[in-house]
Amino acid sequence: QVQLVESGGGLVQAGGSLRLSCAASGRTFSNYAMAWFRQAPGKEREFVAGISRYGFNKYYVDSVKGRFTISRDNAKNTVYLQMASLKPEDTAAYYCAQAGNSYTSGSVSDVDYTTWGQGTQVTVSS
Repeated sequence: QVQLVESGGGLVQAGGSLRLSCAASGRTFSNYAMAWFRQAPGKEREFVAGISRYGFNKYYVDSVKGRFTISRDNAKNTVYLQMASLKPEDTAAYYCAQAGNSYTSGSVSDVDYTTWGQGTQVTVSS
């Protein structure tokens, strides 16, 4: 059974940092691109960052470029999201997601990701 488990969320003041982790199991991790999405109350889920199978290509939504960094450790079956200079508008539930097939890379659409974690809450106070 494929499973993704996020951790690392919490409450932080504006300007602070957090690192989210997502541990995967059930499939060969390096075969699949990974991504982070987020969803704030009353808003649609949005793509935040994505990373290719071996980490050579990384993608970000414009609002987090220069502040967030996605990375992965295939030996540990884990993907990370390092978040810095956090803003109140970054407040959301953050979800990691795994691509549905080994050909998907660089997609910002949630329909291309078939396995999702349970989410971890990030709250940034002003």
